[in-house]
Amino acid sequence: MSNLFDPITLRDLTIKNRVWVSPMCQYSAIDGVVGDWHMAHLGAFATGEAGLVMAEATGVVPEGRISIACPGIYNDEQIAAFKKINDFAHTQGVAMGIQLAHAGRKGSTMRPTDDHLMATPAEGGWTTHSASAQAYHGMPEPLALTVPQIHQLVKDFAHAAKNAIKAGFDVIEIHAAHGYLLHQFYSPLSNLRTDEYGGSFENRVRFLLEVATAVRKAIPDSTPLFIRISASDWSDEGWQIIDSVELCKQLKEIGVDLIDVSSGGNLHNAPIKPVPGYQVPFAQAIKVESDIAVAAVGAITDPHQAQEIINSNKADAVFLARAMIRNPRWAMAAAEELKEMISWPTPLERGRTFRG
Repeated sequence: MSNLFDPITLRDLTIKNRVWVSPMCQYSAIDGVVGDWHMAHLGAFATGEAGLVMAEATGVVPEGRISIACPGIYNDEQIAAFKKINDFAHTQGVAMGIQLAHAGRKGSTMRPTDDHLMATPAEGGWTTHSASAQAYHGMPEPLALTVPQIHQLVKDFAHAAKNAIKAGFDVIEIHAAHGYLLHQFYSPLSNLRTDEYGGSFENRVRFLLEVATAVRKAIPDSTPLFIRISASDWSDEGWQIIDSVELCKQLKEIGVDLIDVSSGGNLHNAPIKPVPGYQVPFAQAIKVESDIAVAAVGAITDPHQAQEIINSNKADAVFLARAMIRNPRWAMAAAEELKEMISWPTPLERGRTFRG
């Protein structure tokens, strides 16, 4: 039986525990470059004894970003900025991951605090693309990607992965969830194509499999590759958990090491009820039926809840977001509550209440 604070080894990387920080958009990059805010944000998690910290959705090309204030990993300045953060995080013994992303039809937005949703060209916005010329609720109609454009994006993902390795990331995650581009292709709700990238299950997952294959080849054999998927569209007409199980079997065959199991995001009015651990059954199904390591995410906030997920083998790790925002040292507090003796950063040692 595994424990929340047991290490886990994926390829050549040993992560010190199974409490991981989920990627969270910060809308604070300038021209795609992370800065002081990101150092403080990610650095706080690095000093909080989480095993893995995943940097937010990061565009593989400028038009792949969600907003005009999201980061990218397509030029040397961006690589150097991320490397500074990773160099510090590694002094704390934490593994660092990056989520490589393309927003597709849900891109070219302003920041959430701005007074309008879509960015104009003068504000740095761009024309969005998707699997089909079908708009997401309340957003402009995108252009359908051509086959040559799809092939180029496969290369762009691979190039971004190489850049991420240069920046010092230990884990590469491909973002294929939450209604962003790769999800737009595999979901029948958004993919109306009639060519080799649309129609059948095999055709709709083709783009993601090509991206995953290219990224796997682009990074060292020693580097773990994760993929975040939406396990269900929460719609009878959409993507289902049975589809996810089959997809993850194929992803395992091409060298993906772990599935980060989320859901939804491609249907604006999906009937999702985010009760505690509501996505854990999806993770458990994929772990058992696809025989691949998984991380559970979504409304995981309590140490005993997280421990039970790991103890009962429902998932191999847990990703936390909102709980980490509220307390970047959640892992330390959880270990205290569970009476687990873990290492603390030396400057923080006097804060312990449990000493074994």
